[in-house]
Amino acid sequence: MVIAGGGTAGHTNPGIAVAKALVAKGLDPNEIRFVGSARGNESVLVPEAGFEIDVLPGRGIAREFSRTSLMAIVANCRGLVQSMTLMKSLDPKVVVCLGGFAAFGPSVAALIQRRPLVITEQNARASQVNLLLGRFAKVCALPYPDTDLPNGVLTGNPIRPEVVTAVDGASQQSSREHLGLPQDRTVLAVWAGSLGARSVNVAARDLAERWRNRTDLAIYHVVGRRDWPEFVSNPPDVGTDGIFYKSVEYENSMPELLTAADFALTRAGASTTAELAVAGLPSLMIPLPIAPRDHQRANAQELLNAGAAFVMNDAVLNAPGVEALLDPVLVDDTQIEQMSIAARSVARPGAATAVAELVLEHGGISG
Repeated sequence: MVIAGGGTAGHTNPGIAVAKALVAKGLDPNEIRFVGSARGNESVLVPEAGFEIDVLPGRGIAREFSRTSLMAIVANCRGLVQSMTLMKSLDPKVVVCLGGFAAFGPSVAALIQRRPLVITEQNARASQVNLLLGRFAKVCALPYPDTDLPNGVLTGNPIRPEVVTAVDGASQQSSREHLGLPQDRTVLAVWAGSLGARSVNVAARDLAERWRNRTDLAIYHVVGRRDWPEFVSNPPDVGTDGIFYKSVEYENSMPELLTAADFALTRAGASTTAELAVAGLPSLMIPLPIAPRDHQRANAQELLNAGAAFVMNDAVLNAPGVEALLDPVLVDDTQIEQMSIAARSVARPGAATAVAELVLEHGGISG
């Protein structure tokens, strides 16, 4: 079978999670082939996970017409032509479309060659590629009950198996030891993807300074690559006798951070919201304002409705506002526990297995 897509970790990691679930059901890793874009991170992430990948031309198309968007159209057309040849050579029984520009060529080629197509969406509002191809797919695996795709089956968003394993088996004490966090404080974890987010980073730094005399709180701040040089040279002024503050450029041990923290301040990406639910981690989410179709706000809605999260607009994000909202929560163990239970009530830790079962069913493959 072929798993098509990538471009970002938000597409690639769910695909890898499905592939690992297929292996757990008896498939040989060599029976699973990824097809993605030469521009995306899948060319690194997929081989690291133990699977083969073919990369093709392709790139995202900007909404405004320009020379760059014209080049993107040309690259995607080249990718489609190469996909036709590749699909004929691989002869898959089923093709899984992860969405995004990297999935377009292989998925269209699958439909033209009359191969079963299974779509798995990550966001509450479907990508343009999945909206276009969803009507022709055998089934669409939905991350949320109201995701706008036809022929839908609610599965949840596949997340990394190591996250599921960590939150099931790791203790908060051991995770804090691993990350160098104190055991006797309420821990606020802050992150916003591998690049980070300027607004979130500034709010976290200012918040640390406002809380500089607090001896009951700790902040673990994952800054991201974009702002890291500035934050290294200009850290928050917190002293040594009050709040515990630690910043890192990137966190490779996100499963441990999900387990170690008591509360999160973060964006509302698809993988983030799914992992918050599985970890039972209460959160204040700041949806990315430029996300296509405002999908991050839609992603956050299920946790918000369950009482597991707060949502704040990026335009009004600042330390005083966060402080006013979180001060009464972070000192209330009962409310944190209630929000944690609410998060787990909408968790779907078996999503990867559920998608894998759909793939096997519609590919006519025994697992």
